[in-house]
This record gives sequence, C-alpha cells and structure tokens, in this order.
Amino acid sequence: MSKLLDEIASVIRLRNYSYRTEETYLMWIKKFILYHNKLHPKEMNSSHVESYISYLVNVRRVSVSTSKQAFNAIMFMFNQVLKIPLDRMENIAKSKKPKKLPEVLSQQELRAVLENLEGMHLLICKLLYGTGCRLMEVMELRVKDVDFDRNHITVRNGKGHKDRIVPLPMVLKEELQQHLVKVKNLHDKDLKDGFGTVFLPQGLEKKYNSKDFGFQWYFPSGKLSVCPQTGLVRRWHFHEASIQKALRNAGKQAKITKNVHPHVLRHTFATYMLERGTDIRTIQKILGHTNLETTSIYLHVVNIGTSGIVSPLDM
Repeated sequence: MSKLLDEIASVIRLRNYSYRTEETYLMWIKKFILYHNKLHPKEMNSSHVESYISYLVNVRRVSVSTSKQAFNAIMFMFNQVLKIPLDRMENIAKSKKPKKLPEVLSQQELRAVLENLEGMHLLICKLLYGTGCRLMEVMELRVKDVDFDRNHITVRNGKGHKDRIVPLPMVLKEELQQHLVKVKNLHDKDLKDGFGTVFLPQGLEKKYNSKDFGFQWYFPSGKLSVCPQTGLVRRWHFHEASIQKALRNAGKQAKITKNVHPHVLRHTFATYMLERGTDIRTIQKILGHTNLETTSIYLHVVNIGTSGIVSPLDM
C-alpha cells in the first residue's frame, strides 16, 4: 500500500495541490483500501466505491461534504493515478443529513469576540472576517499575494484549486504592512542562520528560488520544523489549530452561546455583505463558490429586520 500512496502523493504534488489536500486524499484512500481488506485498487471496480460510500453514508452517517470529499479522493486515485476508468455509478449513496443554515455572529458578538483576541490571532481573525476567506486560504498566503499598491489579495489554489482576487480591507492595510516588517526580520534571521527556504509546490520549486522573500508565508510559524514533504528544516505557516482554539476561547470569554470557529467569520462576512446590498454574484466571486446555489444559502440568514418585515405583534 505504501508504494501506491507514495505514487498518489507524487501526482498530487505535480498538480500543485496543497499539503492539506494531500493529507486528506491519502487519508481517504487509505481508509478505502483498508475497508476492502487491503485489496489493491487495481483489483477493484465501481461496486467497491459504491460499497464504501454507502458505508460512510448509512453506517457512519457522514455529512454531504464528507462523503463528497471521500468520493473525490477515491476517484482521483482511479482517474489520475491508476488511469482506470470506472463504470457509471448510478446507485451511489447520498447523505440524508439535512443541510443546516450557516451560523452568523451579530456585529455586537463579533466585536466581543475580537476584543478577546490579540497579536497574530487578532490580525488573522480580522482578515478572515474582512475578506471572507477560508482559514487555510489565509494560512497559506505568501508575501507576494498581498498587493498594497492595488489593494487586493490573491488567494491561490483555493477550494477547487482555483485562484481568485479578494479586496484588501483598507482598515487593516497599515497593520498588515507593520506585520510584514516583522516577517522580513524573521526571514533575514533564518537566512543568516543557514535556513530561509520555504516549501513550494513541486512545479514551482524547480522554477523559483525558495529563499525568495516573496514566497515566504505571510503568517509564518514562530519556530522552525522539519518539512513533512521534503525532510528539510524550514519555517511552516502559522498553525491553523492555534486560530481555531483562540477563536473558541474568545467566544467562551465573550459568553457567546454560538459555536465560534473560523468559518463563522466567513458566514458573517457573506451575510453582512448581502444585508448591505452587495450583489450576490459579486459575493459568489469573492467567496470562490463555483455554484451560485452555494452562495444563495446566505439569503436564508439575512436579518429580516433590515428588510422592512414587521411582526404583527409590533403593529
């Protein structure tokens, strides 16, 4: 199995997918193979895929997004690595879990959460809310992705492996520039100490100098570590778990009963953009949604108090 997983990892890296995608795909493929008693995928067919997805949906009761993630990982292996075409799967199980409406913070709740954050945690969370980006999209920003002249941020290799441009919150411009000075000083120290290279996708590592400042993480980790893909000692980006924990604690300190996590900031961004009259297709573009239907869910959580609807009790 290890030889196959190494081959899959190599193909993923050639396509410049993120390390998070690599980890996720390999995890699902490994579980798929173990579910079928370590049978080599070359000996499998579409019925094996249907069987495993059915297990996830009907036994494990996973969500729609989780079952799709597992299916995409498995199909990547068959289509892109093994080059084995599978029969059409018309009986593939689908999750029956109802789709929940996104949870959104009020402006008062948002302020209370931010007041309980500081340092890098605060800056990153303000950027998450101010741009509507996903957590890993901000974690994986490079120095060159933030354009202070044109006042925008380039989100590279987002969900669906697509690049997009989002507006730079002007209120954060000076703070982000000050932060960049600290990043430059840290990088200069790493270079002086004999380090300073940064992980680049396989296709870029052969073209560009991995010590170039423009390719450094915008939010680097405070310590050096061994790169899991190359074995080299490098500085990784700030760990996403640290942001998740800080936000959760900030929500508790602010006595907010909602589940406060990074994606709530994205939901809150989209909802308030709609309430302020921003066109839904513009929001779709900023969020990086392929389908307008995905963005339309925020129409269901827009504050009806801003739409002129009055309760009969208030009449």
